[in-house]
Amino acid sequence: MREHKFCVACGEQIDFLAEICPKCGVRQPRFPGGVVQGRISRRIAAALFAILLGTFGIHKFYLGKIGMGILYLIFFWTGIPTLVGIIEGIIYLTKSDEAFDGQYQK
Repeated sequence: MREHKFCVACGEQIDFLAEICPKCGVRQPRFPGGVVQGRISRRIAAALFAILLGTFGIHKFYLGKIGMGILYLIFFWTGIPTLVGIIEGIIYLTKSDEAFDGQYQK
């Protein structure tokens, strides 16, 4: 059984060794992990936003969860979003890029 990954452009599940996505035709990065061809992966960016700016829900806006981002903004003064943001940032860091992209597709 071959492993799979998700296309960086369209989010389609493709073969792990695929260099080009058969659905959208976008060339896939060679190096899985935190830094992909000189840029930071979405997972690392979301984790940094969650840990550093989680109080204001910036990571939720970044991931397209606008409603949750607004909820974080409404309750930022309580300190609860700060704690939850740090926990979410740690969770993002412990996931692989493939698992993260599977859960938080664009």
